[in-house]
Amino acid sequence: MFKLALISALAGSAAAFAPAQTGARSTSLNSFSADDLPGALAPMGFFDPLGFAEKADEATLKRYREAEVTHGRVSMLAVIGFLVGEKVEGSSFLFDASISGPAISHPGQVPPGWAAIIIAAIGFAELQRAKAGFVDPTETSFDNPGELNADYYPGDIGFDPLGLKPDDAEELDIMITKELQNGRLAMLAAAGFLAQEAVDGKGILEHFSS
Repeated sequence: MFKLALISALAGSAAAFAPAQTGARSTSLNSFSADDLPGALAPMGFFDPLGFAEKADEATLKRYREAEVTHGRVSMLAVIGFLVGEKVEGSSFLFDASISGPAISHPGQVPPGWAAIIIAAIGFAELQRAKAGFVDPTETSFDNPGELNADYYPGDIGFDPLGLKPDDAEELDIMITKELQNGRLAMLAAAGFLAQEAVDGKGILEHFSS
């Protein structure tokens, strides 16, 4: 199972950095449809076998993309966390280097006070994302939860400290596609890591030496 996941990861990494087939299309904040969404690469193209995009209006499609890019970013951090957390086991300055074992067991070893701080930090980050992208719940109808701001592009929360966001629309589409592809790969990798460690109780890095 681990070897198959590793091969899939390598293949996915190559696809993630392939140039997007953008053609004359460009990302528009006010025009959001399945026909011009970044994230499609040959040979799959726009992969939607269950037809979710066909059944969705523009607002719903935006929420789908917001969920996808957010889960992708969290998964990329999770994959790094798995590997780094297990690599520094016994040598980290945090918690007296007392946290050990597979990464899925690490959260339960964090002291209660620190767990509260971590939860508060996550909550703060989510609050900032909500302020950037979502309509205030008091200003929208009860039957339209999770409504995004009309001028908000899913995932564009304004966090770009290194100034990497291109000004050119086509270059921006290529960058968005790369991020989506890496996020999709990371979601599969994180799920694989979780399943693998749950099955045999070994850390991911242990599998390289076994």
